[in-house]
Parts: sequence; C-alpha cells; structure tokens
Amino acid sequence: MYGPLDMVTLTGEKIDIHIMTQPPSGEWVYFDTELTNNSGRISYVIPESRRLGIGVYPVKMVVRGDHTFADSYLTIIPRGTEFVVFSIDGSFAASVSIMGSDPKVRAGAVDVVRYWQDLGYLIVYVTGRPDMQKQRVVAWLSQHNFPHGIVSFCDGLVHDPLRHKANFLKSLISEAHTRIFAAYGSTKDISVYTSIGLPPSHIYIVGRSTKKMQHQCQFIPDGYASHLSQLEYNQRSRPAKSASTRMVLRKGSFGLGAAGGDFLRKRNHIFRTISASQQPGGSGSGSPNLPGRTERTLSQCEMERERGIAAATQRSMSIAAGCWGRSGSTKEGSGGLLGPK
Repeated sequence: MYGPLDMVTLTGEKIDIHIMTQPPSGEWVYFDTELTNNSGRISYVIPESRRLGIGVYPVKMVVRGDHTFADSYLTIIPRGTEFVVFSIDGSFAASVSIMGSDPKVRAGAVDVVRYWQDLGYLIVYVTGRPDMQKQRVVAWLSQHNFPHGIVSFCDGLVHDPLRHKANFLKSLISEAHTRIFAAYGSTKDISVYTSIGLPPSHIYIVGRSTKKMQHQCQFIPDGYASHLSQLEYNQRSRPAKSASTRMVLRKGSFGLGAAGGDFLRKRNHIFRTISASQQPGGSGSGSPNLPGRTERTLSQCEMERERGIAAATQRSMSIAAGCWGRSGSTKEGSGGLLGPK
C-alpha cells in the first residue's frame, strides 16, 4: 500500500518475487509471480523443490507494471527457537502516540532489547496498530536504534487488537515451532501473555505494582536501567538454548546494517532483468512479457533507487503480508518466518 497512511492499494497486479539465496552478496533469484488480491496483498509458499536452509534471506517483490518494489526478509529458523516479545506501545513509548513527530523512548529500553538479542533470542515486536501505520512505526524503531527483529501489525483496523496479538504469538509457537521465553508490555498485555502459557515470572510490565496484578507479572517500577542490572546480576536470564539460532539470526539494528550497501547496489540488477525480459522477443529470468502495458524506463528506475536510499531505514521484518499501491516511490515490504519441517 502507498501514501502517508498506506491507504491506497494496488489490486490485480503481477508481483515478481526475487530472493537472495546466498546472502549477503549473492545474486537475486527469481522464484515466481503472484497476483495481488483486492486488498493489495499476495501470498506465496516456497515449493519443496526450492526449499531454503536455515538463515535470513533478503526478499524483493517487484510490481511488474511500474517497477516499484518492496524489500523484506525471510527468516527460516530451527525448531525450538526461543524468542522474547516486546509490545511496542506498552514497552517503549514514553508518550501517548507513535504517530507524533518524535515520541520519547523510555530510558534504557533499547539496552534491554539488545541484551536479549546478545543472548541469542529472536526478537519479536508486536503492536495493535494497523499495518497502514507500518512505515512510521518501523522508522521510529530505526531512528532509535532498536535491534532488528520481526514486527507484527494488525491486518487493518480490528475491533480486538489484544486478541490479534495473542493469535499471532500462538501461531509462532504452534506453526513455526518456537518457544517464548519472556515478554514485555503494559498491564493490558498481561492477558495476552498469560493466554499463551507464559508464567508470571517471565512477564515484565513497565510501571508501579498494583495489588490486583502483583501476582500476575513482574513489575518494573524503577525503569529499565535498574531492570537490566537485575537481569545481569540476579540470574533472571540465561542464553538461548539453540546455538544454531544464534549463528543465523541477523544482528544489529533496524536499517541497512552492514550489508545494506550491497542490497542497494543489487537493485539495478533486478530492474535490468525485468526490463530485458519485457522487451519484444526477449527472454528474462522467468518474468514473462506483459503485453499492452507502458513500462518505465531504466532511468526512471534509477530515480526510484535514489529515493529508496532515503527511505532505506524503514526496513522491517514484519510477519504481515506485503501491501501494494500505485506510486512512483519505493516501498518497504514485510517478511515471514518459517520453521523447517
């Protein structure tokens, strides 16, 4: 979807799916073409014959009609991967709305997330906000250097965002065969974490203790700095059990990361491949010719690439499916998480 709030969708358009199968410097490999539905989304399952190994793979989805694109990550993890979840609004924001110009971050919040990342846990961010706010929220995470992780949004406007959070976490546990170790949020999130079987000793809530909820969670009354000291010195945490997970998970913060420059340079390869495949009588890497459409020139794609550099800090690792719309600007997409059978 496109626009400040991603309200305009692109319906019935062909999307070419490319995956970098040997990151960070490998070539982009064309996998398939899917058609967007009436809400601007696509769904794609990697066939068994092209199954990927454990790792984090950049994904690029290109709109056949105008060459706008979305970048994403596909994370394939071993069974039993442990994760720590953070409710974005409940855990991090010290002001009311992330939609503001620059909402304050709770002191020490980034350090706590990085602490768990360094222990080898998969970081999962959840929010009850609709996916139309994705760009602003992820840009906010990037601006404040939050560690890279999966970000889950609601599928549009929903009546019960807490239930949506719970269902998402349940799907991670049951379908991706992961295990939750700890969770952070506000008092509203206690019911979410309790519903997935997390014990009170592993539920951390920012704020002062209340008599009604004192046995349902661990309150953090003195801020994250004090909490981090307790985690480090009072043996309230341990390294993640899966050594293979620690080896494959992407470290660092939201944004380009160490290999970001390589990803940007390889965008040209995508544009050239698609442009060549759409010439009359030409052959491409699996992206067939689309007759009757006026395509952008390579120079226009170059302009899009330059604009994309300015927006590159908005990369995310969201579970939600990619949404599309008509625009001349580049767009960020969403990622997925799979557990090998």
